[in-house]
Amino acid sequence: MDDQHEVLVNIVTPEGQVYSHHAKRLVVRATDGDLGILPNHLPIIATLKIAEVRTLRADKADHEDAIAVNGGYLEFRDNVANIIANSAERARDIDLRRARYAQERAEQQIAHAKEIHDSDDRRRAEVALARALNRINVYNDK
Repeated sequence: MDDQHEVLVNIVTPEGQVYSHHAKRLVVRATDGDLGILPNHLPIIATLKIAEVRTLRADKADHEDAIAVNGGYLEFRDNVANIIANSAERARDIDLRRARYAQERAEQQIAHAKEIHDSDDRRRAEVALARALNRINVYNDK
């Protein structure tokens, strides 16, 4: 790795490492807004939202990887970006049928929670819906 012109991006979940590649650019959605990380960026720690993470690969010209990340944290320093996520899936590993089923189930749970005025169930279902839609969007962007 050319330490001055590349970033090592690692994405880890409780199940293990999901992604590890050198990149020219990393884009994440933090709770405070989108962050673009280039080589030699100042150190940063950020809380991540349920959203797509994109990397512009260093080993393949104009090749971006998309990863569905469902919350977590980003730590960047010394040209190493470590993302610790609750769960994460690369676009190529997403089961679209399963994601669409999760979307339908979450939408039904939201409707039911609204009918019975259960705000806790509604919030849980809204998070499940956001995760499903994130996975579908990442799959469709691959």
